[in-house]
Amino acid sequence: MPARVVLPGSTRPAAHGLTPAGTLDPSTVVTATVVLRRRAELPAGLVSGPSVIGRQELAARYGADPADVQQVRTVLSGLGVDVVAEDLASRRLSVRGDLAALHQAFGVSLEAVSMDGARRRHRVGSLEVPAELGGIVTAVLGLDDRPQARRPRADAGTAMGYTPPQLAKIYGFPAAVPGVTQTIAVIELGGGYTDAEISTYFQGLGVGPVPVRAVSVDGGVNTPGDAADDEVLLDIEVIGGLVPEVQQLVYFAPNTDQGFVDAVSTAVHASPTPAAVSISWGAAEDLWTEQTRLALDDAFADAAALGVTVVASSGDWGAADEQTDGKQHVDFPASSPNVLSCGGTSLTADASTGVISAETVWNNGVGDHATGGGVSTFFPRPAYQSACGAPESGRGVPDVAAVADPKTGYMVLVHGKSYPAGGTSAVAPLWSALVARLVQHLGRPLGLLQPLLYKDSKPGALTAGFRDVTAGDNQGYSASPGWDSCTGLGSPDGTALLTVLSGTPPQDSPP
Repeated sequence: MPARVVLPGSTRPAAHGLTPAGTLDPSTVVTATVVLRRRAELPAGLVSGPSVIGRQELAARYGADPADVQQVRTVLSGLGVDVVAEDLASRRLSVRGDLAALHQAFGVSLEAVSMDGARRRHRVGSLEVPAELGGIVTAVLGLDDRPQARRPRADAGTAMGYTPPQLAKIYGFPAAVPGVTQTIAVIELGGGYTDAEISTYFQGLGVGPVPVRAVSVDGGVNTPGDAADDEVLLDIEVIGGLVPEVQQLVYFAPNTDQGFVDAVSTAVHASPTPAAVSISWGAAEDLWTEQTRLALDDAFADAAALGVTVVASSGDWGAADEQTDGKQHVDFPASSPNVLSCGGTSLTADASTGVISAETVWNNGVGDHATGGGVSTFFPRPAYQSACGAPESGRGVPDVAAVADPKTGYMVLVHGKSYPAGGTSAVAPLWSALVARLVQHLGRPLGLLQPLLYKDSKPGALTAGFRDVTAGDNQGYSASPGWDSCTGLGSPDGTALLTVLSGTPPQDSPP
């Protein structure tokens, strides 16, 4: 047996709701993702903007060192594990070996279990790496393929809904800039769509054609007919209805730690560089291994340096985030300081005039859904939140908000049925769409948007570019003037935000 050292942050507890499912054949071949250290740390100023860096320069200065890649290749090949692909910019290696070889290389003992009706590989405890790779390898993902993230529930409402074009008017989206295109990357960990259904939806709205293309990651594919179709269609329809001119690249990956990291990294480092990455999947911070949280957060830091704004939903289970330990939890990746975190509201507005008569915190009552929000126990308070009244104890969630209550939700089309849907999973694509439209007008990427949004924020005061949401609670925190742990700085006034970001009058908004 080779000398091995523990891989920090790799400890996994046993999963809940599993049953033994026989033994795994040691000759079973598994493809995993190995993440390497940076050759130099990303400067904080590059992450926080406003300057950006190209992908080639990022790879050359802050990606994986080719010497580290060669060291990993040499050591692992001697143990029967092959490096089959590499990406220096995102510092990821795709490695392949049978279970016997992976046990030799990483000290992993995998068992077969049944979870949610599927047979999966499962491990407990820490991973190890060959001693020669200690400090070089920062994460090994995909050996255990249990589900990693949940999709916020897009429940049908019972009262009313708004179409995306109506919400564009309500939230003051600036008009499209003719001839200027942008791309939004959408992360999906299941489900699918058909061209026919989304074409029907957009034709019904009188918009389009809307360019949408599926991208496969780690064998994940567009699979319409899956239980997660409602999430996929919600994301696509919200973005396309708000900014129909924007190209959507929908990244489908398996719902595993490996799939999530690979999907985000692939999207962030794509060419052309997207204006935004929309993420509507997540889980309570405690449900992630440290190595996965850090690998994703590093990918989000890459995004900021490249000029990409990563947008994530804050969850639909209130301040407890569906955990049963009696404590308050925030959702990840929304809790990453390198992500624009989106909370939810209940909205009453005149769809014809765009005038908002009431907007409160989304909370359907105890035992029902409510917007996520709170304070991270893993990430410290970022500098951009130091003056807004956020607690010193950790990163405050969310940053921004928009309508999420399915009772005042988004009119969508799913499997031929039209109904109002919601959840903060609708807010992430809304804000991603707004970011893309703002980038069109500004002619430059926005990257990490929060330092610009929080620039003049003060405790208890309205921040320019927002509508303050001051009524309601999320079953743990109460709304208040200024930033709060329910709706952040508030819901957007897109035209006012453009003025804030540009310092010049924007083009005319849609009539």
